[in-house]
Amino acid sequence: MDNPEVRTRPCGGHPALHVLTLTPFYPVKGDDAFGCFVAEPLPWLQKENIRNSVMAVRPFYRKHAQASAEAFPAAPVHYCTVPGGFGLPFSGAALFAQVISRIRRLHKGEPVDLIHAHAALPCGHAALLLGRELGIPFVVTVHGLDAFSTRQVSGSAGKWCARLSQSVYRAARLVICVSEKVRSRVIEGAGNAVRATVLYNGVDPQMFSPSNQETQPDVILSVGNLIPIKGHELLLRAFALIQDRFPGLSLEIIGDGPERPRLQRLAREQGIGAKVHFRGRQSRNQVAEAMRRAAIFALPSHYEGLGCVYLEAMSAGKPVIACQGQGIEEVIRPGINGCLLNGDGDDPAALANTLSSLLQQDQLRRSIGKAARQSILQEHTQALHATRLARLYRECQG
Repeated sequence: MDNPEVRTRPCGGHPALHVLTLTPFYPVKGDDAFGCFVAEPLPWLQKENIRNSVMAVRPFYRKHAQASAEAFPAAPVHYCTVPGGFGLPFSGAALFAQVISRIRRLHKGEPVDLIHAHAALPCGHAALLLGRELGIPFVVTVHGLDAFSTRQVSGSAGKWCARLSQSVYRAARLVICVSEKVRSRVIEGAGNAVRATVLYNGVDPQMFSPSNQETQPDVILSVGNLIPIKGHELLLRAFALIQDRFPGLSLEIIGDGPERPRLQRLAREQGIGAKVHFRGRQSRNQVAEAMRRAAIFALPSHYEGLGCVYLEAMSAGKPVIACQGQGIEEVIRPGINGCLLNGDGDDPAALANTLSSLLQQDQLRRSIGKAARQSILQEHTQALHATRLARLYRECQG
C-alpha cells in the first residue's frame, strides 16, 4: 500500500487534522496484542476528527509479518539497518531514507499536520529528520522505562542511542509518556527544557468486561512475555507456598519468551507442574476471556512503565497484584482497586500472603474488582484516551 492514509468524514466542532503515525509496534497475524496500544485508539480518534496515515515499520532482517486483519489499516515499511543493538543508532536515519519519498508524495497530496512517532528510536529520530525536511512538527510517545535505549543497548552504541534520544525529545513539540514514572526518566535524561506530559493508555471496556457469572476462586492468571523482568519466577514460588491451602487452585500463564523452558522446569521442581498451565501466546479475545474466568490477576513485574494488562484485568473486574515503584502504582490505590507488593517485589512469602488474603475473602475480592472496573470506566477508557490525545495534537498545532 503506497498511500496508507485512511480518510474520515469531518465530525464534531474541531477542524480535521491529518496525523502520520510511525510505529515499530503494530498488530500482526498471529499476534494481535503486539502494538495494540497503538492500533486500538485509532478508530476512536476518527470520532475526534483525526485522520490517520499509519506506517508500521520493521527492520529488513525481521521476517515479513502479515498485518492483522482486525487492526486499523497500516502501510508496512521495511528499512535497511545493521542487525542487533549496534544498528539501533543508525536505524532512524535508515528509516528516514526509506520513507521520505513516500511521505513527500503523501504530504503533497494531503498535507500532514503532525507526525506521531512511537519510541525515540527509530521512529522518533526519523520523525525529527522528516520534520526538518518537510516543516512538519512531531510528537513522540515513550511507552517504557528504557527511554534512552541504554538498557537495551550497552557500550558506545548505547551512549550514542542516549544522545540521539535526547535530541529527539528536545526537538519534539511534545513528549507523551505513559506514566509519570516514564516522564521522570525522560526529564532526568534530557533536561527540564523538554516539554513532556503524561497520557495513560486506554482500555476497551466492552472487550475487557466482567463475567456475568460468579467467578469461583480457582484460577490465578498472569499475562506477559516470559522474560526475567516480568516476575514469573516469583509468582511460581509464591504459588507453591499456597497450593496446599487451596488444593483446587491453578495458575494460568499467557505469553511466550525465552524464559519458558526454565519456568516450566521450576514449576516441576516446586511440585506444582500439574497445576501450572503455560498457555503460550493468545489472541486479544482469548486473553479477555481468560481474565473473565480468573479470580485474581498477578504480574509482579519490576520494570514496567505502566502495563496495559493491569488496566485490562481491572476493566474485567479483577483484583490485580503489581509491584510498587512501577508506573501502575499511579493507577492502583492499594486495598481499594488493586494490590501493590512492597519493595522490589522479590519476596515470595509477601506475594503468597496477598494471594491468600484475596482467595480467602470473597467480599474483599469482589469489592476490589468492582472498584477496579469503575476506575477504568471513569478514567482509562479508549474513548477518553482518544479525546485527550486529540486535544494534545491540537495544542501542538497552536
